[in-house]
Amino acid sequence: MNFEHIPKSNLHTHTRFADGKHTAEEVVLSAIEKGMEVIGFSEHSYNGRNDVYGMKDEETVAAYRAEIQKLQKAYGERIRILLGIEQDSFGGIPTAPYDYVLGSVHYVYLGGEFCAVDHSRAVMEDAIRRHCGGDPFVYTKEYYRLVAEVEKSTQCDIVGHFDLVTKFNEGGAMFDESDPRYVRPALEALDALLEKDVIFEVNTGAISRGYRTTPYPATVFLRRIAEKRGTITVNADSHHKDTLTYAFDQAFGILKACGIGSVLVMTRDGWKSYPL
Repeated sequence: MNFEHIPKSNLHTHTRFADGKHTAEEVVLSAIEKGMEVIGFSEHSYNGRNDVYGMKDEETVAAYRAEIQKLQKAYGERIRILLGIEQDSFGGIPTAPYDYVLGSVHYVYLGGEFCAVDHSRAVMEDAIRRHCGGDPFVYTKEYYRLVAEVEKSTQCDIVGHFDLVTKFNEGGAMFDESDPRYVRPALEALDALLEKDVIFEVNTGAISRGYRTTPYPATVFLRRIAEKRGTITVNADSHHKDTLTYAFDQAFGILKACGIGSVLVMTRDGWKSYPL
């Protein structure tokens, strides 16, 4: 399948301001080299506590904003650069003037502890053992309870990596993704979000980092989005300057196979819908 008619654009990008590998300027130069129309930065928000993802303090947040604004002035004639934020569900309501907000669930709160969902398989298994009686479906149910509320808790425009809880579950390594105890809470969360004015992200980041062979969300959820006429965009969740459009054609092909007829893309002139 040929998807060359769809412009190259990515709104989920991380830099050295948090857990990315490159400076923002290195990312912009790579995006220009790749012929991209738009690059949107979405650094992990500062949550007022130490975590494994976010910007470390308010000074870093201010420096991040200033750097992206400087790059907008320096490279704006060559590529559209957007200043976004990835807001965690426990991060509070964003008040700064961002161009857009990605809303994501990176933690579940169990036993008085913030347990990172996508830090490592060992961390997740330890939380399941200590706080969920060894039952992964207790953990995933709590995760999807938070996902159902992510639009409310973050005031997001885009829902990030809907089923991030499966990052370390390739091939059913930790639990059966077809089990009703997993699927039912996930579909309930998805249906709740489909009633909101949000865009769902198809995210290829776990493919580029070697954790998964397919993007988030899984096809069972993409089919539900298609059935209920939800809106989709494709993002790379890139932490490296060379993965800004990684596996996008694969993602477009999966979307088409799931019955989704078009995808939203941020262009120089704003959001536009492109047929698949």
